[in-house]
Amino acid sequence: MITFDTTKPHCFYFNEIARIPHGSFNEEAIADYVVEFAKKRNLKWVRDDMNNVVIYKPASKGYEDAKPLILEAHMDMVCEANKSTVFDFKKDSLKLKVEDGWLTAEGTTLGADDGTGVAYMLAILDDDTLSHPALECAFTVQEEVGLIGALALDPALFTARRMICLDGGGEVGTAISSAGGCLVESHIPLSFKDNHDKTYRLFVGGLSGGHSGGEIHKEKGNANKLAVRILKEMNLRGLSFNLVSLDGGLKDNAIPRECEVIFTSNESMDALKNSLELSNKDIKTELEFSDAGFEAVIEETDQRDKCLDDKTTRKITDYLFLLPNGFRHRSMAIEGLTLTSLNTGIIKTYDDEILVTSSLRSAMESGVNHLIDTIYTLAAAFGVKCETSARYPGWNFKAESEMRGLLNEVLLKNKGIEAVCHAGHGGCECGVFAAMSEEMDIITYGPISKDIHTPDEKLDLESFDRSFKNLKDLISLCK
Repeated sequence: MITFDTTKPHCFYFNEIARIPHGSFNEEAIADYVVEFAKKRNLKWVRDDMNNVVIYKPASKGYEDAKPLILEAHMDMVCEANKSTVFDFKKDSLKLKVEDGWLTAEGTTLGADDGTGVAYMLAILDDDTLSHPALECAFTVQEEVGLIGALALDPALFTARRMICLDGGGEVGTAISSAGGCLVESHIPLSFKDNHDKTYRLFVGGLSGGHSGGEIHKEKGNANKLAVRILKEMNLRGLSFNLVSLDGGLKDNAIPRECEVIFTSNESMDALKNSLELSNKDIKTELEFSDAGFEAVIEETDQRDKCLDDKTTRKITDYLFLLPNGFRHRSMAIEGLTLTSLNTGIIKTYDDEILVTSSLRSAMESGVNHLIDTIYTLAAAFGVKCETSARYPGWNFKAESEMRGLLNEVLLKNKGIEAVCHAGHGGCECGVFAAMSEEMDIITYGPISKDIHTPDEKLDLESFDRSFKNLKDLISLCK
């Protein structure tokens, strides 16, 4: 029978972490714990204003001349609970239990992402029998809400140019690339006029959506862009209208599933529906194999006494029609990897402006820069103000990696296979560390877990054990 044996150091520290509330923005207590851990062992440590902690451990005997090594994991977890679960993530300890060899938490997320990495680092720092180079162990915060802690780290805290990010998974897998990116917000000022025409509602829905990092290459429909396309095609067919509002999408990093447009027009309902039918026919054909649930309807709605004037309506329609969106470039080095994309994630109408939020991604800094330049150039032509925020760096693929070679050596010895390499289009802390030096050699590693970020999250306990042994073997090879 498989148990959660807290006499094993990595299990002991995971259990300790589970006792401490550590959701994003609530990491002070777990940072206190990590600092006290370092103090008790007379290890050098640094804590910054964000509550990031770095602990330093000198090289073991025989490794004094070896290049130093960064170990890294984030301390925060995603806090999700079932509706029936009464739980305060700011006060309560996780209730751990074992089911069929899997560690879970009763009714809540487990925090294996990235409690396993934090537990591994504490166990390694506490092991005086392990052979290792000088270690620089980074415990970061607010990873789950935008890599905020890692982005605030002072690069001068690190001398190492090789790293194991312990925010990986799968036991035999390692990441080799991640996207960088940013948000670009377009602010379109509004100007109104009195309205005497009928008011209509255009609704686009039925789309499957998905994360713009992992799903953008699947050519799914973007409700915001499709709604604007339908409006523009009305205009191109000679139909006139004036916008009242345009609202779609909930998150910048999610492909929007629904969009609602309120507009006024003196055109007949038959004319509007005929145009919509033509647009729907084309769009349904285009999305037949990628987003077959697409639907769009027009109906009369409550009368509005104000609408946007003709000039503002045309500006908004044309700008959003031309605003780039979706899959842009694929990697020529890694099969199936999206290299560059952008997502028109949110359109929101306020009293005095429409705000459009686009999420930009690329593994190459130049790719993100080119997308920014494209949007800003378009915005300048339309008199639209843009702002860039939440910039984070990418981690571009390196064909040669000493660390990847060492991981392969360990896995061949212990598992009889080489590492399974995977690349993603999402962001991760590896990009932040890769930006510290062009020489940085990074791999990711961790145990098997499932259903992360949900109350069904679970950790394979046998894999947790095996991965810890593999990690120790790997560190010992870093001579």
